[in-house]
Amino acid sequence: MAIDKQMKIGDILDNSMELAPYFLELGMHCLGCPASRSETVEQACMVHGVDADEFVAKINSVLADA
Repeated sequence: MAIDKQMKIGDILDNSMELAPYFLELGMHCLGCPASRSETVEQACMVHGVDADEFVAKINSVLADA
C-alpha cells in the first residue's frame, strides 16, 4: 500500500497501524479522536506545520522497506 496526501488518517491506520508512531512523532497526538481520523494527511500536516509531501515520501519509504 502506498499513501498520498489526500488519504484519510483513519483509513491509513486501519490498514497499517504500525505507522502510528510516525504520526505521533510529528505531533499528531490525537490519532484516536474522531475528527483526526477523518482528516486527510495534507490537512493534518498543515495544522501541525509539517510538509505533507515530505511526510508522504517518508511514510511510503517506510512501507516500501517493510
